[in-house]
Amino acid sequence: MKIKEKILFTDLDGTLLDDQKNISRENIENIETALRGGHKIVVTTGRPLVSAIAQSKSLGLAHEGCYAIAFNGSCIYDFSKNKVVYSVQFPREYLRIVFDEAHKAGLHVQTYCDHGILSERENESLKRYSQVTKVSYEIVDDVTTALDSDPYKIIVMDYHDKNRLYDFQDHIAPMIEGKLQSFFSCDWYLEFTAPGISKGNAVRHLCQILDIPLENSVAVGDAENDIAMLDTAAVGAVMSNAENDIKQHGNYITEADNNHSGVAEVIRKFILSPSNETPRRSGQ
Repeated sequence: MKIKEKILFTDLDGTLLDDQKNISRENIENIETALRGGHKIVVTTGRPLVSAIAQSKSLGLAHEGCYAIAFNGSCIYDFSKNKVVYSVQFPREYLRIVFDEAHKAGLHVQTYCDHGILSERENESLKRYSQVTKVSYEIVDDVTTALDSDPYKIIVMDYHDKNRLYDFQDHIAPMIEGKLQSFFSCDWYLEFTAPGISKGNAVRHLCQILDIPLENSVAVGDAENDIAMLDTAAVGAVMSNAENDIKQHGNYITEADNNHSGVAEVIRKFILSPSNETPRRSGQ
């Protein structure tokens, strides 16, 4: 039986990567098998584009059939063309609202340029983020004038007390209404993008670009910023290491977690399997 072309959207942290930020041999082998079969693989992350590209290259996922969705859906990169094929940014003057309020609250805040991170203050949170993501940073006097183009995303972070971020989100909500949306990509990252941006919308856009029916899409993730793509794709596979509230959004929960090749399990079951059966969602 011929296997129909499918497209896999996979998150990185907590999903494709283990807790040490490495990819297992089992995940790699199953991804390579899927690519040889003519399927598409899309690294789908909240990370900046420069990090998504670098990570994809290090994983061997930077060639024909491979794509990267970065900034939680704000842009899509095609490795076969070596260029961005879809992007949504917001006016750089909105940066000032979030940066000023974050500074007042004593929270670290940063945005991104083409080559890395931009911030106005150096601190331990910035150094830690840069080390974990392997993205370099630059300290500037004013991010609004330092950027050459409009930004994709802002992050406000606190590695010690997530309640400060919840309070900040409530505080700034009326100031950014209609301008920006905010959401958590993890407990310590509060992110801001243009309204309507999500991994789910990026899934739809890339399927349209590639003329792949949405019914042939598979998404796998573990965090709040993965919910939209888990709800959008035909198969929404939630990692077993995800929080319980995230598991309510998928129609499949992996047996293996991110430290035991959960993505490989999803590939075998929903992409390489001849039956390719889509699990029913609750309420169907």
